[in-house]
Amino acid sequence: MTWNDRFSALFERVAAAHRKGDFNYETGYSAEEVAFLESTGCKKRELFDFVEDFVDEGEPSPGTALLVAAVRRDFFLVDQKAKVSGISITRDELPSFGEELDGIPYLPRILVKARAKLRGELDPDVMYGCGGDRNFLAKNGGIHPADFLRHVWASGGDDSKIVAWIKSI
Repeated sequence: MTWNDRFSALFERVAAAHRKGDFNYETGYSAEEVAFLESTGCKKRELFDFVEDFVDEGEPSPGTALLVAAVRRDFFLVDQKAKVSGISITRDELPSFGEELDGIPYLPRILVKARAKLRGELDPDVMYGCGGDRNFLAKNGGIHPADFLRHVWASGGDDSKIVAWIKSI
C-alpha cells in the first residue's frame, strides 16, 4: 500500500470513529499509525482536525486533507530531510485576524500558518486549513489550501511573490 492509500484509509477510520463519538486524538491511534503519520511529517492532531472539520462541517474533503498532507510530506522529506523541528507556533504568535499585507486582510496570518504547517511547527491548537483559512482562500480566487502551501514554499520566504500571485488571480 502506498503512503497516500494508508493516509486515506486512516482518515476514513478516524472519521468513522469520530462519527460514533469514540475518538480521542491523543489515544485513538495505534503505535503503527502514529509511526506512519510521523514518517509523513503529520501530527496526530493535524489529521484529527481535518477529520473533525470534515465530519462536522463537510469540509475540507478527504482529498483536500490528502493533498495538504502531500505538500507537508514533500517539504518534510525534501527540505527538512525527515528531521522534525522542535519549534511550536502558538495562537499568540500569529498575526491578528485583521492584519493586512499590501491591502490584503488576513494574509499575514495565513502566511505564518502556512510556513509553520510546512515545517510542522503548528501548535496542536492551531490548524492550517481552518474555517478562517478556507474563507480567505475562497475569497481570494478560490485557492486550494494545498496550492497555497506550494506557492508559499516556492516563494522562498518572499511575501511579495505571494501578494503578486494572489492579486493576479
